[in-house]
Amino acid sequence: MSTVSNILEKARQRASESALAYSGAVTPDEAWALVQAVPGTRIVDVRTHAEWQFVGTVPNALLIEWKRYPDMALNPEFLTQLKAQVDPQNVVLFLCRTGARSHDAAALAAKHGYSEAYNILEGFEGEKDEHQHRGQKNGWKGHKLPWAQG
Repeated sequence: MSTVSNILEKARQRASESALAYSGAVTPDEAWALVQAVPGTRIVDVRTHAEWQFVGTVPNALLIEWKRYPDMALNPEFLTQLKAQVDPQNVVLFLCRTGARSHDAAALAAKHGYSEAYNILEGFEGEKDEHQHRGQKNGWKGHKLPWAQG
């Protein structure tokens, strides 16, 4: 079985075990492997503009706020923006700070026809370490995957 098949099988198994309303959940390393191996795969970063600017972004990720800074109200145009930028037949990987907002975004996308919607576990920054800092313990940054400062 190929690496891609293994990743997708694990992701779907996680979905089944956790009763997720979307295709599955992937680790940051698995997400990066899918982006590199599966044409058309898109990472959709659902954090806020402030997070993109001050914390950093994944190269070539689509930036669509799930909630808008500073009041953190839901973005009423999220689905419209997603549909305008991502083909519902493509693999789409949702990313936020720790995996919570991206979970909600993946569920909404799946409900609206995205058959390969996945949440990136741990998010961009991951959990806090023993010094109460994010970005070191786990998450996209903690796994030392490509990213750039805004």
